[in-house]
Amino acid sequence: MDHRVSRRTKILTGHLLPPPSSSSSSALSLIPCLNYTSPELSSSSSSSFDVREMRKLMDVHNIEDRDWIFNLIIQSEVFNRKERGGRVFVSPDFNRTMEQQRDVTMKRIEFLRDHGVFEGWLTDDGPQAELRKLALHEVIGMYDHSLAIKIGVHIFLWGGAVKFLGTKRHHVKWLKSTENYEMKGCFAMTELGHGSNVRGIETITTYDSNTGEFVINTPCESAQKYWIGGAANHATHTIVFSQLNINGSNQGVHAFIAQIRDSDGNICPNVRIADCGHKIGLNGVDNGRIWFDNVRIPRENLLNSVADVSPGGEYLSAIKNPEQRFGAFLAPLTSGRVTIATSAVYISKISIAIAIRYALTRRAFSITPNGPEVLLLDYPSHQRRLLPLLAKIYAMSFAANELKMMYVKRTPESNKAIHIVSSAYKAILTWNNMRTLQECREACGGQGLKTENRIGHFKGEFDVQSTFEGDNNVLMQQISKALLAEYIVCETKNKPFRGLGLEHMNKPWPIIPSQLTSSTVRSSQFQTDLFHLRERDLLKRFAAEVSQYQARGESKESAVILSYQLAEDLGRAFSERAILKTFLEAESNVPAGSLKDVLSLLRSLYALISVDEDAAFLRYGYLSTENAAAVRKEVPTLCAELRPHALALVSSFGIPDAFLSPIAYDWVDSNAWSSTQH
Repeated sequence: MDHRVSRRTKILTGHLLPPPSSSSSSALSLIPCLNYTSPELSSSSSSSFDVREMRKLMDVHNIEDRDWIFNLIIQSEVFNRKERGGRVFVSPDFNRTMEQQRDVTMKRIEFLRDHGVFEGWLTDDGPQAELRKLALHEVIGMYDHSLAIKIGVHIFLWGGAVKFLGTKRHHVKWLKSTENYEMKGCFAMTELGHGSNVRGIETITTYDSNTGEFVINTPCESAQKYWIGGAANHATHTIVFSQLNINGSNQGVHAFIAQIRDSDGNICPNVRIADCGHKIGLNGVDNGRIWFDNVRIPRENLLNSVADVSPGGEYLSAIKNPEQRFGAFLAPLTSGRVTIATSAVYISKISIAIAIRYALTRRAFSITPNGPEVLLLDYPSHQRRLLPLLAKIYAMSFAANELKMMYVKRTPESNKAIHIVSSAYKAILTWNNMRTLQECREACGGQGLKTENRIGHFKGEFDVQSTFEGDNNVLMQQISKALLAEYIVCETKNKPFRGLGLEHMNKPWPIIPSQLTSSTVRSSQFQTDLFHLRERDLLKRFAAEVSQYQARGESKESAVILSYQLAEDLGRAFSERAILKTFLEAESNVPAGSLKDVLSLLRSLYALISVDEDAAFLRYGYLSTENAAAVRKEVPTLCAELRPHALALVSSFGIPDAFLSPIAYDWVDSNAWSSTQH
């Protein structure tokens, strides 16, 4: 007992009293304070490719317009300019109450309107006008998701529905006033009881031929319109998606314009509105709930490009097939998926740029006695955490660009393909964004928790992207159902596959080498063959499993539902193959040189990390265990080769300093005592 007391006393004495001087303790006392060194000054961050050319390849369109609105936001006090570490940063002040965030979001919209940002967003036509709108909206979303969503609901959803589902009478009355914010629109599709299953919504609209009016009613609590952006505070009008009942016959889902507030903000008679309340993100958007108690609207308020009702109550539509008619009414959602997918990529760009810049200046631990601490990005494990994500962001950037081009050049014949591709990219790109945010948050340590450093807060702001405009898991199954339909038609009619990138199905089965070398796994031919093999085999397996369930007496719908595991595998295979294809196309348009060389490294890293992360390659025997190991072994080698290019690759995003965060730059100065005295 005395021995233990004596030992404990010595330990406490050692903690409390300074140690005797010695050569080792003197060495410890001489360790200098850390200083920030800009990664631009480091020889380990040297890259020979042209950053400006890479940005052109990444952004593709309207670069001058992007830079104009970047500067507009940075220079205005309404966007919460703050100086840290000698630099100006702009980001919303999330310390404000929900009500204050909503108010300032509306003020920012008015500022952007007054500076001509929304000019032509609905009244100009053609691919160039649409690309300008998309570019400006992307930058707005990089500043604040609430601001982008609030604008998106008003312009893309409300305005898009009026433009694409309405006819001339609606365009004349509403498009310019929407663009100028003379009125404020919202989009009432989702209900408490129905989200992804739009076909099942319960709001009912009937026609009164005596008065020439439609009557909109919320028949039960589950039919209340829910999560309606803009409804809680600001919207004056809404697009109501409702079942249309004519003379006792349900004609399916249709879209109507209804006024919910007057110009003074008073809620209209027979309309009830409640607030959805505080959320984990997007608190600058006033999401609301709406009930309609037999609200009467003029017959002309039916958006009638797809179907109409005569004054006498006769239902009229050139589209006789109810399925096709329903699909036409969902057309406005496509623009939503396009903007969500591209937004996810740009937020991933911000987070990876912050995390990589921090990792190029933050040090931790020495690997030799008294040696300097090592930069985070010089650790192979840290490279493995961040650089595959960087490669995915590049790949998905090319995919998002392809999707935008498909959308702005759309034709009636291409609408089906756009729906499938937008569903695929929306799911894959938003899932990847959330994974990127989590990894970058962790890679920044405690600094990643600070709201001013953006990444951590982005997680709450962008989590919703996985479920709105279609739950990602549901979208994956929709993609597989569409592919199954293509497969059945081509197999039963002995027709070649055309479209959706499925032409590879017409060729002989790819053969994968029995032994893989480094040069083999880096070849675009091997990567393409492997992705084709996976997609082709999974589509065949999915079709066979659905057929087996049907042979046991299951309906086709039930058989597809029971085959969900293969459906999800197939959805992923289709999406990743399509993304690889867009990368290869972008790469092929670049002449030989340093830019093409670094793109080749990124493309190989994207392809191989996708293989390494998907158990399907082993599960179904596309790769042997030895070949899977060879693929995995190549990943850190590619990361090491990309390490010198990391700074240039994130600089190529063209994101201004002000849109990143203090830890992307001089994090010592921005956290100095002097920074607390402002």
